[in-house]
Amino acid sequence: MLTRRHIRVKVMQSIYALIQSKDDSLQKQEKFLKVSIENTYTLYLLWLSLFIEIHKRAADQISLSANKYIADKKQKFPNPNRFIQNRLLLQIADNKLLAEEITHRNLDNWYLNEEYVKLIYKDIVDSDAYQDYMSVAESDYASDKELILTLFKTIIAPNEKIYDYFEDDKLTWVDDIPIVNTFVLKHLKKAKPVHPESYFLPSLMKDDDDMQYALQLLSRTLLKNEALEKEIEGKTPNWDKDRIAEIDSILLKMAICELLHFPSIPEKVTINEYLEIAKEYSTPKSSIFINGILDKLTKEYKSEGKLNKMGRGLL
Repeated sequence: MLTRRHIRVKVMQSIYALIQSKDDSLQKQEKFLKVSIENTYTLYLLWLSLFIEIHKRAADQISLSANKYIADKKQKFPNPNRFIQNRLLLQIADNKLLAEEITHRNLDNWYLNEEYVKLIYKDIVDSDAYQDYMSVAESDYASDKELILTLFKTIIAPNEKIYDYFEDDKLTWVDDIPIVNTFVLKHLKKAKPVHPESYFLPSLMKDDDDMQYALQLLSRTLLKNEALEKEIEGKTPNWDKDRIAEIDSILLKMAICELLHFPSIPEKVTINEYLEIAKEYSTPKSSIFINGILDKLTKEYKSEGKLNKMGRGLL
């Protein structure tokens, strides 16, 4: 789920948080980083748990309508139960492993904030996608999946109140939402009827090396702060240290740290990744500024034999 670029952003956020809090405790920042990374997975689980609650809401409404003999528009469909019988939705709603994980993490957000479930469910029922889907009596897995993907893309994920709720709950989720939303769509799109329950509990990271990379990048950047600042000095003749944007300074130090202390990561990958992050998180001219410094440093390191790169990443 998490890419190396997103991990770099998490490290950047941790270093920025340390600077703002004026707390030089490496242990606290490592904990902040781990929690921030883990919260990304929590966000993924909250999206799936919202699907579960939407399914419960739909089932309750069907039951209520049947008990009260209400002949509203929802009962005029050829098969009023088609939505709650949606195969992909049932894979999520009836998933015992997923339910255990949600319970284990105490993710009762939607139970405590039922108004969001009601709001989303109403928007779903009123949507053209839902009306078209319910107007057909028969369905297959493909059409069931297409509906869920459409609802997530057009109604659930774009909902501003849900977005505001996530932003208020965890500040770092502002940066996590796009990557998690994209992952949810890709993962559900690949879902098949034969997938085991564990399919809906994917790994947060590709392997243990990614977490090690995150912790090492954080610790080495912080512990070598003075040395990294000296590397930048002299490469910015028209800029005093205090005039360099704080995010630019952090990204430069992280990039230099990667160049010098992560031999398996090619210098082109490092430079390109930090330029892209700078474009998104710093000033309009930051990427040009950072690129100029890293270009000078890379040439200097190569001439001095400091840039010793090795490993599969260079093949």
